[in-house]
Amino acid sequence: MLLDVNGFRFSAQEAGPPDGQAVLLLHGFPQTASSWSAVMARLADRGLRCVAVDQRGYSPGARPASVSDYRLAGLVGDAAGFIAAVGAPVHLVGHDWGGVVGWQVAARYPSLVASWTAVSTPYALALRDVLVDPAQRERFGYMRQLREPSSEQWLLAEGAARFRELFGGRVPGGRVDEDLAALSAPGALTAATNWYRAMSRSDSDGLGPVRVPTTYVWGSQDLAFSREAAVRTAQYVDADYRFVPLEGASHWLPDELPDLLADEIAARASVDD
Repeated sequence: MLLDVNGFRFSAQEAGPPDGQAVLLLHGFPQTASSWSAVMARLADRGLRCVAVDQRGYSPGARPASVSDYRLAGLVGDAAGFIAAVGAPVHLVGHDWGGVVGWQVAARYPSLVASWTAVSTPYALALRDVLVDPAQRERFGYMRQLREPSSEQWLLAEGAARFRELFGGRVPGGRVDEDLAALSAPGALTAATNWYRAMSRSDSDGLGPVRVPTTYVWGSQDLAFSREAAVRTAQYVDADYRFVPLEGASHWLPDELPDLLADEIAARASVDD
């Protein structure tokens, strides 16, 4: 499946009946739309129409060269365009960077979103509140490394050892190999790390409470996002809200717990087994 949005051509995967309620799934770093395959299969079995898009930089037809092309506003604009192409409103789901984008879409374009399921990633305003804590800032040390000009070489050195270490053994080796192969295409890993290089303090300007039905699923062993940020997110949702903390689970929930995620997403779509 291909989506033409904002002058780019995005590759996407789809599953489920064409007349089912639409679910749009946004992946994170360093993964692709295929990270949602297990979740999509379970949702498709429940009659939901699922679309997972390889986002800007990950799709060969949407790989601009400039760091500025990966500013968050453009990524959010892409997601809004995906929704328009699929058919609004959608049940929106996002993991990791897909969560960053999805929170912004839910806050800025609520008419496009029937429900929002955030996976691992807290809301930016909650994260801003807890960044005064040195422990949370220390969790983000990897982001500083990924913003460096040499981060691609750092990730791929010694047989891509650091790339593989990002997953902490929580994602099957074959899946990691798929992601590594996709991001080894010319320019792909640079484009993916440009999401980090393009980050700005102004990304949260104008954000307010999220006013769409929201579920937030978070693992207690998430190395990036603290419990404090996860819990505080509730203060910024002015709608039906469900927080699902998973003791012992990691950051990589789409691969680790696809059954549970499918249950939570389907619950928002009011779909029974």
